[in-house]
Amino acid sequence: MGRINSGLLFLQYMSRFHSHLNTAVKIIDSYKGEMPLAAYLKQFFAAEKKYGSTDRKQLTHLCYCYYRLGFAAANLSTERRIILAYFLCNNTASPFLEAIQPEWNELITGTLAEKTAHIQYEFSVSDIFPFADAVNVDAKSFSQSFLHQPGVHLRIRPGQQKKVLDKLKSLALNFIIEEDCICLSPGTNVAQLATTDCTVVIQDYNSQKVLDYLKTSAANFNHTSPQLWDCCAASGGKSILAFDILGGKIQLTVSDIRESILANLKHRFSRAGIKNYTAFTVNLLHPDAVPAATLFDIVICDAPCTGSGTWARTPEQLYFFKPAAIADFSKKQKAIAANAARAVKAGGLFFYITCSVFREENEAVVNWLATTQQLQILHMKLLEGWHKNADSMFVAVFGK
Repeated sequence: MGRINSGLLFLQYMSRFHSHLNTAVKIIDSYKGEMPLAAYLKQFFAAEKKYGSTDRKQLTHLCYCYYRLGFAAANLSTERRIILAYFLCNNTASPFLEAIQPEWNELITGTLAEKTAHIQYEFSVSDIFPFADAVNVDAKSFSQSFLHQPGVHLRIRPGQQKKVLDKLKSLALNFIIEEDCICLSPGTNVAQLATTDCTVVIQDYNSQKVLDYLKTSAANFNHTSPQLWDCCAASGGKSILAFDILGGKIQLTVSDIRESILANLKHRFSRAGIKNYTAFTVNLLHPDAVPAATLFDIVICDAPCTGSGTWARTPEQLYFFKPAAIADFSKKQKAIAANAARAVKAGGLFFYITCSVFREENEAVVNWLATTQQLQILHMKLLEGWHKNADSMFVAVFGK
């Protein structure tokens, strides 16, 4: 009787993983990319309350693995593509793969090259991101980066390093630190570590690097309180970074097209200790959006873009991407950047930033600005993220 019961329990255990696979297929086949995958999964689990936390975590992982393949293996069925993606995106043996495809589970710790050598159907890593001609990066390395979720990055605010490091050590968390940037494993609960925006700022490694030029030129603004405008402020991360770089000696102005964003930003600034600032809504696509008399020493333009440099965090955006969007964004970026650049004082700095890797959104816009506006290119760089388990960002700095 004991053997029979043990056999039944084993069959139930194995059938659970097949059930997970079937449910993941159901989710993927119904999802059309109309909202972020995280939001769609939240809705799905709210309607299907039979799934416990372990089930939800596994189903979420299966779905994200599927989209990490981007445009590769497009001819496979949803089920086969999930299994392949799981095999390529994981490096430790798992009960799921043991139940679904045990021969692959034995190879799970191998390198990517070793794994792909055992795939019996047409597959190329380069097909994950098939836009090599449109970027100025190593497209193959960029494609490989989609197979893994980037880490969680924190920026330690001035004077807080000892406090934060002591807390990290007390929690026995694995981390890498570089200057004031801490890299943690994906999914790390930051709330247990520090007070967000007060002690640390949740900010990707390369997002922390886009204002490095301001660090080198900060001395030029030490004798005064420079006027700084973050014209596409969004969550305000660049504003807080600039505030910290310049020691809080800035007259800060922030704007966004959405009133709700500025309302959320108000709470974030309060936590960050930023009290004196001006905020307004503006649509920078309109040429008369900024009065001609309004001038700033520093203007930061974190322009709307495809977000392609961050797609390893949201791989569904790669899967549903339509290349025609690049030209649409480039047109908007030129209009927004040109209007914002008019507000830079003579001798001031203009930062053009995107989280895209596409040339048409980056270098092409920069060269256009340099030839059509009164701007001189001082610095331009694509910050590749995969070396740091981070996002990729682009920054150009102009002088006026």
